[in-house]
This record gives sequence, C-alpha cells and structure tokens, in this order.
Amino acid sequence: MLRVEQLRVAYGDAPALDDVALELGDGELVAVVGPNGAGKTTLVNAIARLLPIRGGRLLLQGEDVTSCDAQGMCARGVAIIPEGRRLFGGLTVEENLELGCYRQAARRHRAAELERVYRLFPVLKERRRQRAATLSGGQQQMVAIGRALMARPRLLLVDEPSLGLAPSIVAQVFDALGAIHAGGVSVLLIEQNVVRALALAQRAYVLEGGRVVASGRPGELLAQPALRAAYLGDAGA
Repeated sequence: MLRVEQLRVAYGDAPALDDVALELGDGELVAVVGPNGAGKTTLVNAIARLLPIRGGRLLLQGEDVTSCDAQGMCARGVAIIPEGRRLFGGLTVEENLELGCYRQAARRHRAAELERVYRLFPVLKERRRQRAATLSGGQQQMVAIGRALMARPRLLLVDEPSLGLAPSIVAQVFDALGAIHAGGVSVLLIEQNVVRALALAQRAYVLEGGRVVASGRPGELLAQPALRAAYLGDAGA
C-alpha cells in the first residue's frame, strides 16, 4: 500500500530524515520505533504531506504521491492521528468527531461511522455533548482516534498514541488500534513505547538520528542484543 523511497526532510539546513525507506503492505500494521528526536514525528508528517520533502518519493497503491498536498492524501484514504491529539477544546466530542468526515465521500456515511466510533469507545457516546477540553487525556485520545476513523481511511497514520497516558488507558488505546487493524485498515504506528508497539505490529523499523538502523519482524528485532539493550534496558544475554 505505502512505499517510502530514500526520503529526505530538513528544517532549514538541518537534516531531519536522511535516505529513509520503508514499506507497508495492504492490511498490514507496521511500527516505527526509536528514541526522542529520532525523526519519527517528522516521518509521519512528511507522509501525510504536512511537511515539505527535500528528496525521495512516496508511493501509495503504486501511485507517486510525492507532490500531493495533505488534502490530496486525505482524498486517497489517508488519515492521521497527530501527536498531542490537537482537538478543538471548545467543541463537543461529537462536533470534534464530525470534523473527520468533512469530505463528501465520508459525510454520506456519517451516522454509520459515528456509531462505529461509539461502539469502539462507549464512553464517548456518554460524553458526546461534553466539551473536549473537559475530558481526560485518555478520552481526548479516543476522540482523536475516532475523528480519524470518521474519514473512513484505508491507511491510518498514528503518531505517539501512548504519550502522556496512564498505563491502563494505554492498554485501551492499543486494544482499539488492534481492533481497527483487524477491521481491515492498514496502520503505520509511530511509537516510543517499544514493548507495546512490537507486541501489536507485524513488522517494525527502528529509526535513529533520522535514519532506519534496523527492520524486521518483532521477534527478529527483539533477538538482537544491541537493540534490547538500547530500548528495553536488557542485554538479552
């Protein structure tokens, strides 16, 4: 579904991503893990076309979409759950959710998608008339996920969904992502919580200093002592 070839992104003269390549197959859940400052959020924002690309190519379903803008990516079935959620605090839960189906193709399915979100997160139905700013951090993350689902995406870009959440809420969020993937949506998961990400992903890439330094199935990555030591605090001996 998605192919990233030799992607380069920079902030002014400072390189952020250098020669990054990755693939995500149709119906696959792939994780990108790495430390703070590795370029993970830059990567997902570049794929969503929220950042300019200095070099390389993006292919979506075989189509070169490098020159697309964010609206063009949305039209092709790509949705993003951004780091930090970025909700409209003065709007209600339901109003925030409805912002996700602004495209006409998605708007036709508004009622069905809204019920889908409420089945996934029953607490949001209970609080649908509540302003988003008054929700807990975990509930706000649920709204952010639901808003992306309202667009009826084929590819979901998820940026640091566990950030700032209590462990019990992180478990709920990851269960929801697993259910979304099981429903046929391809997922690219950007996550600092390596244990959670590798438990959910079918394949993963390790990003450091703007470069991919390792890739493979979770079991293969966890079998590498250097990676275990760097990300799990365990030499794996």
